[in-house]
Amino acid sequence: MIVATLVLLALSAVAATVPTADGVRRWLPTAVASSLLAAAAILATMAGPAYGLGHAVGVVLSVVAAAAGGTASVPTVFRVARRRSDSTGGDPVEPLRGGLTIGVLERVAVAVSILAGWPEGIAVVLAVKGLARYPELRESHASEQFIIGTFASVLWALAAAGVGTALIT
Repeated sequence: MIVATLVLLALSAVAATVPTADGVRRWLPTAVASSLLAAAAILATMAGPAYGLGHAVGVVLSVVAAAAGGTASVPTVFRVARRRSDSTGGDPVEPLRGGLTIGVLERVAVAVSILAGWPEGIAVVLAVKGLARYPELRESHASEQFIIGTFASVLWALAAAGVGTALIT
């Protein structure tokens, strides 16, 4: 079962990074990656702790799934939020500069903090991110993007790290 969990974790990371063709629903990679991550979580809880190579690979794949999965899930959450705000007649807004890179680093840091048994690290990551973005957050659309993107990103990273934690404990 541990091997199956590791395969599902790897597939979740890959599914989140597969580009969609025109005409294909853009939420599909997020749905597939989420389903695979959920299946990995179920198997991880039933498998028991992994030792040796399985332990190491589980930790690495959890961090990779955390980093890669948010690449699809955060834009999907943004599209859902944008649809709701578009009905009020709002103008389309530009994404925050460097958001993809910052998001990947944020998810890696959150996942590593959880897997290392230091959940306080999440507060450090969010504080650094907030301080770095502070000048940009004065605009309402920027603060909304910051909050939505951060929540979606951190929740995905926590889910992936949760699978890794279930594998190693």
